[in-house]
Amino acid sequence: MAWGAGDGGALERLVPLVEAELHRIARRCMKGERLDHSLQATALVNEAYLRLVDTQRVRWQDRSHFLAMSARLMRRALVDHARARGYQKRGGGAVRVTLVEGLGGSDERPHDIVALDEALEALAAFDDRKSRIVELRFFGGLTNEETAQELGISVATVVRDWKLAKAWLLRELGHADG
Repeated sequence: MAWGAGDGGALERLVPLVEAELHRIARRCMKGERLDHSLQATALVNEAYLRLVDTQRVRWQDRSHFLAMSARLMRRALVDHARARGYQKRGGGAVRVTLVEGLGGSDERPHDIVALDEALEALAAFDDRKSRIVELRFFGGLTNEETAQELGISVATVVRDWKLAKAWLLRELGHADG
């Protein structure tokens, strides 16, 4: 990508081309949030953009790599926002996310973003690939095929790891809820 090669204006040219995808990722990240949440999808896209500007050292590979990084930055922005709003261990004021289609939870069972982030960090400590798959699929909305391409693994491996990671995270988050 020209931006990674030092073309300062490349990001400004790229963002309009992927803006719809960025908004899709942001809406997915915000799914299950209360309607009056102080951080809306557009603000999340803007926050990701500001963080992308600071990541010029990244060697961009392709569109899915860019979207994966955007999803990671949006996840970080949501976690930072939740922590800044006074996160307490048992959910006091924490940003809530619903693990619906992504992890197989239900709309009635929201989990806070900080607990999910902590669970993903714990998963990454012993299986980084599964953690990345969750990040790409759940936050980024990438398909199995796009995730496989991004990670350089087979689609079958993505499907298998996705199932195992979902089960592990749902168990971990169930414990966090008491």
